[in-house]
Amino acid sequence: MPRTKASSSAGSGPTPAELLAFVRGTVADTELIASLPLDPEGRTWIRLDGPAGSEAWLIGWPPGTGTGWHDHGGSHGAFATAAGTLKEDSLAARLPTEGWKTLELAEGVDRERTLTAGEGRAFGRHHVHEVRNESPAEHAISVHAYFPPLPLMRRYSRTGAVLRLEHVERPEEWQ
Repeated sequence: MPRTKASSSAGSGPTPAELLAFVRGTVADTELIASLPLDPEGRTWIRLDGPAGSEAWLIGWPPGTGTGWHDHGGSHGAFATAAGTLKEDSLAARLPTEGWKTLELAEGVDRERTLTAGEGRAFGRHHVHEVRNESPAEHAISVHAYFPPLPLMRRYSRTGAVLRLEHVERPEEWQ
């Protein structure tokens, strides 16, 4: 599996750019990508060792599946598509991570990206997004990396401009 060089400041872990280099290198590992079992009904995943103490995941996305709105509990990260196409909706706004249940979003904060095989993106620790495979027939596969390893994920619902905190997941719920 590809590795990236450790961050220059000792103990700080890999930067978002280093995580992006890692996920881009990993999606090029055709043997690893082919090893992921694909399920027609639900997402599948394999945990990987990321660079310099980060965690990484190889994820299979059946047609029509997605994550819903969420954040990464204060971790920064990156993801890249290995096969198929993923769409990402994100917010171009730095949201507070604590102390709220409902926020009204300002106009113009919505961003949409389409990531095809080989394309990726990095993000900071306040990133809120949803990722989905909109294909009616094809699986998508992606690699995601986070530092520090995910301490939690906050799940949100969204109705128009209103974002509402619904649930906080701990690692034991997805590992």
